[in-house]
Amino acid sequence: MTMITVTAMRTRAIMTTDTSTAPIAGAATSTESGTIPNPTAMVPEDLRFSVAPMMDWTDRHCRAFHRTLSRRARLYTEMVTTGAVIHGPRERLLGFGAGEHPVAVQLGGSEPADLAEAARIAAAFGYDEVNLNVGCPSDRVQDGRFGACLMREPDRVGDCVAAMKAAVRVPVTVKCRIGVDDQDPEAALDALAEAVTRAGVDGLIVHARKAWLQGLSPKENRDIPPLDYGRVLRLKQARPELPIAVNGGIATVDAAADLIGQGLDGAMLGRAAYADPAILLTVDPVLFGEPAPVADPFEALEAFLPYVADALAGGTRLQGVTRHMLGLFNGRPGARAWRRHLATAGTRPGADLDTLRVAAGLVSRESGFGHAPLAEEAAV
Repeated sequence: MTMITVTAMRTRAIMTTDTSTAPIAGAATSTESGTIPNPTAMVPEDLRFSVAPMMDWTDRHCRAFHRTLSRRARLYTEMVTTGAVIHGPRERLLGFGAGEHPVAVQLGGSEPADLAEAARIAAAFGYDEVNLNVGCPSDRVQDGRFGACLMREPDRVGDCVAAMKAAVRVPVTVKCRIGVDDQDPEAALDALAEAVTRAGVDGLIVHARKAWLQGLSPKENRDIPPLDYGRVLRLKQARPELPIAVNGGIATVDAAADLIGQGLDGAMLGRAAYADPAILLTVDPVLFGEPAPVADPFEALEAFLPYVADALAGGTRLQGVTRHMLGLFNGRPGARAWRRHLATAGTRPGADLDTLRVAAGLVSRESGFGHAPLAEEAAV
């Protein structure tokens, strides 16, 4: 990544309005009775950096933890189906902490009316964006006629976006692939982009791989089809007015910055951000020209302890929160001891903040960082 690219991005960041979020408040939750935000147009900066929606991973505890590491990263929920939103336990599925903003909800569905209703319900919780999943390749999703198989029905996707736009006043975006199976990525992505642009979509997040709907598992679909960032760049060149972010195979914030420097509006990291969450500490300084909210993983852990305490008081087991934190010290001496302690003592009934402090103390001693507050508390 060149200095010119970094400087240009920092200049743009400084010129924008400050959107720093409030400190994490684990007990504060948006509710369905909240006020829908005023009409908001998405600007390219909104998509500059985000953490991908990941099933079984990006729950409210994961998002609260990631927010401790970056004020500016846009966070996404796990995909929630329209049926679950309309008929299920809404607070459990859609509730989130006030400190999570900016945060988006991802919906799965293919019926315009259902998506409109689900979007309306979700927007009332206070989400900053509603995203439609047109990229998941799993058999279960295909059976429901949504996800990546919708790449074959661009007009239907356009109808879905139009219905969602009519139902809410927050931005509506689409996350898609460059094509599926034997589709030509040039034609397939152009057709989808044309349909959703006509419908008024506010942004597009493109996983720069095809999805193979037969013969590959969802896990294999994240690795085996070759990446084609060039296809996403060509789409942006053809549609400069449409905010476009890229997803797939991006392992570092510097790699994200390089793609942005080539002309894309943003980049979305998935597994890399989950497995090595400390990389999120570089998001704000590198991509937005702002200081990180905390200096290092130890400060992040300290800042997150009040949230963990609130979660425990609310009946959540420690493991439900710390499972998202196992990679916090990756690459540092003591990381294995941290993971081992959380995977053993952290899963036992009654595990509490002291369990977390002891685990942190192991890293502090082995790494030689000697971070006093956590180390002292762990030794008590």
